[in-house]
Parts: sequence; C-alpha cells; structure tokens
Amino acid sequence: MKLLHSLSFIIWLCLTPVLTKADINVAGWKAGVSRVIITPKQPIWMAGFAVRTHPADGTLHDLWAKALALEDETGKQAVFVTTDLLGFPKKLSDRIRDRLKTSFGLSKAQIILNSSHTHSGPVLSDALLDIYPIDAEQLAKVEQYTATLENQIVTLVGDALRSKEPVTLSAQQGVTRFQVNRRNNNATLLHRLPELQGPNDYAVPVIKVEKANGTLKAVLFGYSCHPTVLDIYRWSGDYVGFAQLELEKAHPDVTALFFQCAGADQNALPRHTIPLAQQYGRELASAVERVLAEPMRTLSPQLSTAYSEVDLAFAKSPTETDLLAVTKSDVPYYKRWAERMLAKLRQGESFMTSYAYPVQVWQLGNQPIISLGGEVVVEYSIKLKQIFGPDTFIAGYSNDVMGYIPSTTVLREGGYEGDTAQMVYGLPGVWASTIETTILNEVVKVARQAGVKTP
Repeated sequence: MKLLHSLSFIIWLCLTPVLTKADINVAGWKAGVSRVIITPKQPIWMAGFAVRTHPADGTLHDLWAKALALEDETGKQAVFVTTDLLGFPKKLSDRIRDRLKTSFGLSKAQIILNSSHTHSGPVLSDALLDIYPIDAEQLAKVEQYTATLENQIVTLVGDALRSKEPVTLSAQQGVTRFQVNRRNNNATLLHRLPELQGPNDYAVPVIKVEKANGTLKAVLFGYSCHPTVLDIYRWSGDYVGFAQLELEKAHPDVTALFFQCAGADQNALPRHTIPLAQQYGRELASAVERVLAEPMRTLSPQLSTAYSEVDLAFAKSPTETDLLAVTKSDVPYYKRWAERMLAKLRQGESFMTSYAYPVQVWQLGNQPIISLGGEVVVEYSIKLKQIFGPDTFIAGYSNDVMGYIPSTTVLREGGYEGDTAQMVYGLPGVWASTIETTILNEVVKVARQAGVKTP
C-alpha cells in the first residue's frame, strides 16, 4: 500500500507543471505605460497667470502626457493619465472619457485624468474664459490645439493598454517640505519668518511598478504644491517637470508620472527663477528615490473603482447691481467676467445654481486612492486621511478643474481661494457653506462602493 501511495505521488508530481515566476505573475498585476509630447507647435497663450500679456515664445522643456494602464488578476482595468496642463475643463474631459468608453470599454470610474497644474502650459478651450484678452486668431489656435490634445490622450491610453505586461506594484509615502501655505505666510517676508504656519501635507505618495524580472518599469508619484515657480513665457512642467526629468535620468527607460494632490493653497516659496524650479524638482525626486530604495508595501492584484458626480450648490446668483459694481474694478478679468455675466442676465439666461462635481475612489490591493475635481485645498487631504487612514493617497485636479474647492474654514475666511477665484474660472458665484460636508459625505459613499473601509 505504501508503494502504491509513493507511485501515485510520483505520477502526480510528474504531471503537475512547475510554476515559474512568470507563470505566477500571469495571475497578478499587469501594467502598460505610454507617453506623448504635448508641447504646442505654435505660439498660444499660457494658462495660469493673469498678468501675462502675450503668448508663449519658447520652450524650457517639453510638456508631456503619460498613461499608466493597470489590470488586476481578474482582468479589471484602470488607467491613470498624468499631464503637464493647468487642468482638464469639463467639456474636454467628458469628450475624452466618452471616447475611451467607446474605444476601450472604460467607464468613468476606471479613468483618472490628472493635471499637474503647471502655470507654464497652454490655455485650453472652454477654460479661463475671462482671464486673457484672446482675439479670434488666438482662439482658433487654442481650439486647434485642444482638438489635437484630445486625440493624443485617446491614442495614449490605447497605447498603454496594448503594452501591458506582468508586474508587481508597491506603495509607500515619502516626505519633502518645500511647500508653503500661501494663505498663512507672507511670501515677501518669508526670509524673516521664524516659523511657517499651516495647514500643510508634506507627503509624497509613491507607487512603484516593477517588471517580472524585478527591474523598474514606472513610478507614479505626487505632491501637494502649486507649480507656480516659473512665470516666464517658455513652456515647461515647472518643478514637476524637473522632478520627472531627474527620475528618468537616474533610471533610463523608466517612465515617471506625476499627479497633483491637494495643493490649491500651497506654493513653492521662494520662487520666480529657473534654478529654484530645478532645486524643488531635485528635492521631490530625492524624496521619491528614498522611498524606492526602502521597503514598500506590496499591493495584492485586486482592483476596484467607483465614481460619482455630486451637486455642489452656489451660495447665490449675482444680481445686476452686484455685476455693475464689479465692472468698475481695476482688475481686468474681474471686469470681463462681470460684463459677460451681465450680457447673459440681460439676454434672459439663468445662472447655474449648482455644479456636478466628480468624486472617484480606487483601491489597488489595500491602497486607497481618492481623486477629486477642482483645485482642492490641503484641508481635504488632512481630513480624508483622518477618515481613511494616513496611507491614503489624495489626488486633486482630476477629471474636471472647474475652480477652487475651499474648505469650510477657507470659505468663511474668504480671500482668493474662498471668494474671488470663481471669476477666474467663470463661475457665477461663491460656493455654498455646505461644500465641504457634501464632498466628504460623497467620498465616504463612493469609497464604500469601491470596498474601501474606514479605520
């Protein structure tokens, strides 16, 4: 009997295939990356600074769109797109995501369109309507560039999906501290301040993508800070662009992708020189390198995604009296905003009373990623990490950048982020006091749909 059992075991062993590392990875994560230069080929207006007086006149370094396509052990897919842009306006974002649904079967829940928010990138159609005195010729160039960009992003995603191969994913957070809360610290007196005031979030979230043979394939990383170091008339990704260049120089054939976090009230200070932008880029790249060199949390190959759009109410619509008062402002774009709103009012058009705001949650293994639209102030990052845990990754500037998203505190205090910034984006008024509660409640709801638990 023992002999029969031994023979049976030997036969079973011979017939059972030996699992190699490659075989094991087949049932794990797969990832593909792609990239495309999106630097405008002709001079058009640059997005981000209202004081600019003419289009771009050169290139410091190229602007990029990059994509990381992921697939889990069950075949569920998702794509994270990063770009050197100020932000995707809703109409462009919706067109891109509709085409990705048609071409690749990806739902909105499976796509993140993130913008670094560089202020050295191009103006896009249907965005920043009142900041610049753009004539018909320049408007045509902006529309042509936007149409080309749309096609590039769709092609980019397809290329990433087709290039997937077995990988392992790991996650961890680093830290760097060049962000400064611009609401609570006077930039002109920075050199005199004995200490800086918050709130801040110095985390550097990192996802490492390694091939089956253990070599680095891609790194996805983020930070909460405005890329507003440079205000020159040359295209660049600002400090974000320099950080990616540093990482790709240190790791040839690796794609470095940056996503902007909750940096709406955070600036890199001091600023306004190319060497400073390079310095901050090196600091951020060094923070990522340290994370890559230390133990990271391996992410199991399970992916879940969820998405919704929640209505954010405006406090009130401006009256004709309100708008007439703004037309007397010394700020040119205030006047243009008020005049455009007045024209709508006198033509009998009604102002929107709410805005469909995108909220999205991914879970990669045990790594939650929350992406929010608009220019999200840092308090959202702090509060969401209190709810979901300190290892949660928070991405702002995702899927639709329609304006600043203030916290209750910032909204109450007013100032640029809480009050006047809505004119930059052409919104009809300030947000209602319910904005923070509405967004946080929606994130909790969407997180549950994605299977993310609250500690």
